[in-house]
Amino acid sequence: MLLRRKKLTFAGVRKLMDVIARFHSPLTSKFGVPRQSGLAPALAGRIVFEPEYRNEDSVRGLEDFDYVWLVWQFSANAGKWSFTVRPPRLGGNRRVGVFASRSPFRPNGLGLSCVRINNIEYGGSEGPVIHVLGADLMDQTPILDVKPYVAYADSHPDARSGFVDSKEWEELQVVIPQRICEQLGNDGAEALRQVLAQDPRPQYHDDEERIYGMPFAGRDVHFRVKGGVAEVLDV
Repeated sequence: MLLRRKKLTFAGVRKLMDVIARFHSPLTSKFGVPRQSGLAPALAGRIVFEPEYRNEDSVRGLEDFDYVWLVWQFSANAGKWSFTVRPPRLGGNRRVGVFASRSPFRPNGLGLSCVRINNIEYGGSEGPVIHVLGADLMDQTPILDVKPYVAYADSHPDARSGFVDSKEWEELQVVIPQRICEQLGNDGAEALRQVLAQDPRPQYHDDEERIYGMPFAGRDVHFRVKGGVAEVLDV
């Protein structure tokens, strides 16, 4: 028996899912974006609503919550996906099912992230703007929905986490010269440190002499990883 995959036309999808906001981040490329939300808690970002959704009434009461769920689109991916993937947590050597992973390459390219609310900015030409911390979204990511995090329903501290439970992630030590810290400011330097600690390199890269580059906060950051230490060389 042949199974036909049902496809929605773009017009049909548009009626169901509008882009309600765009995410603004110092990370303007996929390289360097944390693989999960919350891993770089100092990384600041802004949720800026599209003009037709810019209404203070739409976020009324949100200031009483600490976290929000973001439903968003993997807009920078080529759209290719596979039934199995190689999670970085497993060193890129073992395959698991795509639906048993957080891989960004998925049939419908939808992301789900829980981020901390820093503050909500009212007024101004873009208001209301939701300032958040710890997001795993690159700059200009389309956001499809914003929902408050509710601890009694969303928190499951005793839940099993599959292969994540059996493979502890080892962060890199990060060395940032003082002159570069001064260029980035304390908050920017700490956010960069947390991003690099997660080791943004592809898991199959292990060349200690290779110099990597990534855009961050309008600058080009160059770093090298040797012996479990990420050293920022220049900005």
